[in-house]
Amino acid sequence: MSEVLKHRVDGDGPPLVLLNGGLMSMAAWDRVVARLAPAYRVVRCDLRGQLLTPGPPPPTIAGHSRDVACLLDHLGLDRVHVAGTSLGAFVGLRLAAARPERVASLAAITATDRIDGDDARIVRALREACRAGAERGDGGAVLDALTERAFSPEWQAAHGGVLAERRRVIGRFPAAWFRDLDRLLAELESLDLRPILPAVRCPVLVLAAEHDRTFPPERSRALAAALPCATMDVVPGAGHAVVVEAPESVAERLQSFLARCGREGVHS
Repeated sequence: MSEVLKHRVDGDGPPLVLLNGGLMSMAAWDRVVARLAPAYRVVRCDLRGQLLTPGPPPPTIAGHSRDVACLLDHLGLDRVHVAGTSLGAFVGLRLAAARPERVASLAAITATDRIDGDDARIVRALREACRAGAERGDGGAVLDALTERAFSPEWQAAHGGVLAERRRVIGRFPAAWFRDLDRLLAELESLDLRPILPAVRCPVLVLAAEHDRTFPPERSRALAAALPCATMDVVPGAGHAVVVEAPESVAERLQSFLARCGREGVHS
């Protein structure tokens, strides 16, 4: 049996699970957690194949959702709120569809109902960069491919030093990390969640980013329209990496959504 996902728990209160995007690690949520931990027991994890959890990753989104369910079992959590961004949103949607008794509410951040066309080309470009990192030692190519699509131009201009340091650090990662990341992204090239979305019965906040070039707001609107009980909101001025660019705005919207769920009788 695989080891439980590497995780961290902060705060006390109703449990809230945060699920990473594909190229994230749990540390990217730090500023969001600082706002949420006073009121919630916040659980973060690296999915299998990400930085802190050994790979290889499961070949399907369903496999990741089973990993998360095993983590809930390990922590003794029967029913939780979930917020996931990008890949993490897909995992959260799959978990909510397959195990509705375990998900009280879900926030799907910078997500889409399916990946095709331009979306699939973006995934392929990231996978090619991962292979360059694994085979030629050019790990910085992964960050280069990510930066163009993940961050708004304004954030890039203001954080050039941060990006340069991240490029240097990622360039030192071992080849196995890039191979695992390539496998983790493979499932996304032809992802289509539309068949399972009617089974997601919990309240869902679909949270888009105004300048998301990976899954633009119209893709989030399509996702919201396909869900039985969804509301839509947009974080202004941010790109796909909205959790990093605008953590306070993300936390504020999560707090408001979770408060509404509580008033409507949804409990963990």
